[in-house]
Amino acid sequence: MSNATTLEGLAAFNALSAADAERELLTCCASRAFARHVAALRPYRDLAQLTAAADSAVRELDWPDVLEALGAHPRIGERRAGADRESSWSRQEQSGVQDHVRAELAEGNRAYEARFGHVYLICATGLTGEEMLARLRERLGNDEEAERAVVRDELAKITRLRMAKLLGGGA
Repeated sequence: MSNATTLEGLAAFNALSAADAERELLTCCASRAFARHVAALRPYRDLAQLTAAADSAVRELDWPDVLEALGAHPRIGERRAGADRESSWSRQEQSGVQDHVRAELAEGNRAYEARFGHVYLICATGLTGEEMLARLRERLGNDEEAERAVVRDELAKITRLRMAKLLGGGA
């Protein structure tokens, strides 16, 4: 994505109504509190400023708002159906999951959800299925506070990637 494309996307984003900006932001992080906060801080001068605001907003979310965002994420290893932008991004992000790892991830997802009460979230971009499975197994050893911090970090990473895609017009 070129810098010019990003700046054009940013100008268009800054010009949106508050409701439309929030709707776009929800494709990056499905927390309404996140979308309201980031939309309200417009205009942004560049992607770095927008990304910093988004990062801060994710880290400041109350836990119920984090859970709202997690509700939009499919389980790692599951193929998300749909033709919308979020489904497409999710399939791209999880492209490193090979079929032979899917059953182990499904089992790990069940154990994780039983332990923590929400979907296992990881920024899957660039990771193999085996790497995601290894991290899932490691994270099962976390206490709730440590895991919540990891979840926020992973959600922030995913949000950063999706913000850049949103502004660049990429898949």
